[in-house]
Amino acid sequence: MNIKAQITNLVPYKPGKPSDEVKKEFGLSEIVKLASNENPFGCSPKVNEWFKENGVNHAIYPDGYATNLRDSLAKKYSLSPEQFILGNGSDEIIQIISRAMLENGKNTIMPAPSFPQYKHNAIIEGAEAIEIPLINGAHDLQKMAEAINEQTAIVWVCSPNNPTGKYINKEELISFFDLVPSHVLIVLDEAYHEYAVAEDYYDAISLLESYPNLLVTRTFSKAYGLAGFRVGYGMASPSIIQAIEPVREPFNTNVLGQTAAQIALEDETFLQNCREQNRLGLEQYYQFCEEQGLSYFPSQGNFILIDFNRDGDLLFQELMKKGYIVRSGQALGYPTALRITIGSKDQNEKIISVLKEILKN
Repeated sequence: MNIKAQITNLVPYKPGKPSDEVKKEFGLSEIVKLASNENPFGCSPKVNEWFKENGVNHAIYPDGYATNLRDSLAKKYSLSPEQFILGNGSDEIIQIISRAMLENGKNTIMPAPSFPQYKHNAIIEGAEAIEIPLINGAHDLQKMAEAINEQTAIVWVCSPNNPTGKYINKEELISFFDLVPSHVLIVLDEAYHEYAVAEDYYDAISLLESYPNLLVTRTFSKAYGLAGFRVGYGMASPSIIQAIEPVREPFNTNVLGQTAAQIALEDETFLQNCREQNRLGLEQYYQFCEEQGLSYFPSQGNFILIDFNRDGDLLFQELMKKGYIVRSGQALGYPTALRITIGSKDQNEKIISVLKEILKN
């Protein structure tokens, strides 16, 4: 078979081991999964209540346009429904953008390390992926701007950045946008937007009108606690959405996901509580790091990257044997670090206690 040459060396995305598999492998009765930045508090109770009380016709295709969810998003952000594109998670939005705009002879610019799907999709489409190294966990926006040329199709910005949790403040972001030519699409990945609380964090929605080459991506998988439903979305000018819509699969978001996302969008109280609990959880880790003399990046996401000055894979294995699944920094560009999702207060206390014991050895 004639498989694209550029994908022969690509490695498929590897999610963490399923909890049941880890239980079986190590003879454990309980697993705490803090590897995928899922919401430890689940989703809005209103979502669960709705599914208990309402039936869904599983034999009928979903609304391919996700009309009700689009309308709810448009109302929330004071935009028009034509400014949204829905996807099977924001991962698919990234794939749609890449498929629509990248090809052999084009290039795309991204921070590194950051979300790996930017580069992954560029390679699949035959485009050049230009990676600009982070500086102390943050985007080097000046170098990213300097790398742009006539062949540049997309510039990726991830704020807060995964895996470091660093964000870009309003002044820095606008200054960077002003340097990007109008022929280049700026994709602002805000998967962790709902967790950001910094006073100088920007309002991406207000920037859409000023920058017609801007597309913002968000997801219901993180703070909304709907990772299993797989719903993400992009926001941009109607002309950009109209241009990339033909790449989207006809029924790419399902009935359950559309419904759950629409209901979750209305429960701001739940979201605010998760945001507050996340900040308290981060403080637990900050205190732990200060006590142990460990380097870390202050985070605006629901995770923290801590440098343990030890092989990340070995630490990962030790924690997994004790029932805790985290993410090794080996695959994230920080080989002696772990990325740990912020859990509940109790979960944080327990894994911190285990880490303290490991560090004694």
